Amino acid sequence: MFAALALLAMLIELVAGYPQWLVDTIGHPVAWMGALIRTLDRSLNHESATPDRRRAAGIVAVLCLLVIVGAIAFTIGHELLRLPYGVFAAAIVASALIAQRSLHRHVADVAIALESGDIGAARTAVSRIVGRDTGALDEAGVARAAIESLTENFSDAVVAPVLWLFIAALPGIALYKAINTADSMIGHLTPRYQSFGWAAARLDDLVNLPASRSSALLLVAAAALRKDTSAKEAWHTVWRDASHHRSPNAGYPEAAMAGALGLSLAGPRVYAGVRVDDAMMGTGRRDAKASDIRRALALYRYADAILVVVLIMTTSALIGSI
Repeated sequence: MFAALALLAMLIELVAGYPQWLVDTIGHPVAWMGALIRTLDRSLNHESATPDRRRAAGIVAVLCLLVIVGAIAFTIGHELLRLPYGVFAAAIVASALIAQRSLHRHVADVAIALESGDIGAARTAVSRIVGRDTGALDEAGVARAAIESLTENFSDAVVAPVLWLFIAALPGIALYKAINTADSMIGHLTPRYQSFGWAAARLDDLVNLPASRSSALLLVAAAALRKDTSAKEAWHTVWRDASHHRSPNAGYPEAAMAGALGLSLAGPRVYAGVRVDDAMMGTGRRDAKASDIRRALALYRYADAILVVVLIMTTSALIGSI
């Protein structure tokens, strides 16, 4: 049932996404999680506390978040799956926590802006999907940022949610999104969050480990199906470069994308005015263009389609064995 649930949720999100009218009416589940995280932050993260106490407070915050989100998701999932054809209702709920359509749309917006020659609009578009400073990025910097965000979010916003939905149904995907959202909000190396966000950041690294490797494999497989990409170079780049990335997970899909497209991704970037020196993923061109974003989006669609096919085959095999 969990395999069918994951497959249905992916297909529903591909077709319908999360409608804007629903966002305007009730908001989005990730926004609800974010509101809870902000409340825990304000209540527990005291600047006067010692680093050790703030780290302990961060652990308590993450535990509270997981208990609350897990209890709600378990209750909803349990009640829905008891209904006739309740797997369809559960899949609709779960589809809100997968981001295939919105990820594609946001990255495509960057390509459209670059193609029109409007670097200001391109910087604004890419600022919606990356955390780095974008005000001084040139065309190549904007294009690389968009491709890197597409690649990381393929793992974080598509493969990982689907994987945890497959493993543990609605509680699995909800808990994953809670952890991932906490990391994006408080898992930063800033004075306020360096200690308090430690637990969120480390837990996010752990739960994303299987998806990051799986995402790289999907991108390598996708590269083998296209004439304008290299599966051999994608695999070689993952093997050589991925482990040198400052993130224990992001390097794997980024290296696969860099090798497949013949680009060099990652490297030095600026976050909140602070330069972060990271290893290069790939040895290709740094002068990425809008056309490279289009190629990356095409590779993303192929990899996403492979994931759907894998779920179809898995669901069919499990149903056939019953």
